[in-house]
Amino acid sequence: MSWECPHQSSDDLTCDRRSQPCEPLSKGCVLYGKVQFVGQDQEDTMKTSEEKSNTPDAANSLRPEQTVAEIVLRHPCLRARLEQLGVDYCCGGKRPLADAVKDAGLDLTTVLADLEQALLQKQAPTPATDWTAVPITVLADHILDTHHVFTKTQLARVDTLLAKVQNAHRSRHGSMLDSLRSAFDPLRAELEAHLMKEEQILFPAIKGIDGFLSGRNDKPVVHCGSVAHPIQQMEHEHDGAGAILVNMREITDNYRLPDDACQTFKALYEALEALEVDLHEHIHLENNILFPASVSQEQRMNANPI
Repeated sequence: MSWECPHQSSDDLTCDRRSQPCEPLSKGCVLYGKVQFVGQDQEDTMKTSEEKSNTPDAANSLRPEQTVAEIVLRHPCLRARLEQLGVDYCCGGKRPLADAVKDAGLDLTTVLADLEQALLQKQAPTPATDWTAVPITVLADHILDTHHVFTKTQLARVDTLLAKVQNAHRSRHGSMLDSLRSAFDPLRAELEAHLMKEEQILFPAIKGIDGFLSGRNDKPVVHCGSVAHPIQQMEHEHDGAGAILVNMREITDNYRLPDDACQTFKALYEALEALEVDLHEHIHLENNILFPASVSQEQRMNANPI
């Protein structure tokens, strides 16, 4: 290539901001539309945006061997559709799409056609913010201020609602509600401890590394030796939380309300589903964007000691 990008690692042509292989002609790149390869066909550069949007793009097509994380990072608008289909894009984001679809009990050909149609017809809304394109500290603060706050508040709310529903519906649904309580209590304990470790240990290290590379602070001391160590533990805990969420869906028959459900029962199931959806987004932002980007930053920091 005959161009330079401040975010490209010279060793493996990896974009430090997106933690993906450098793709200067793809949307999301800070140089998108600002660089042209030598020898690029004149006809191709003259193509209208409308023609491009209706023309199959091999680079952007969905493939079974792609990881689910790669797909949602390239096409953030598909996260909501994957959520509806029950395809895991957060905890299981590192798996190939084919494996994730199989685990969800779905047909791969049907799912691929569904996702391609959503892209073609722009049925899926695109998130307001492209979190792959913001500084790491901004993403970390967003997770802390939005998802951590919501999780803490929602866990307390679910606990109160579940207690009320258990008290009012024990005679007919006591067994199911006791099973739900047995799943929820460990989830709450695990998440509360998890959030505390992120807030007190991991996120200060992540922000310290980012601040050092940006010239905002001195080189941080990562007390666990490498930021990769607590990240590995956090990802393991994410898997545990994800398994409990799946279990709670099974216990409640996908949050299907019984015929005699009161408004509090309905509020409980809605609160649990809202918690699940937010945790999926929360874990996606960490596993697929924040954590890989921070590991890459730490490698740069250690490779170029100042």
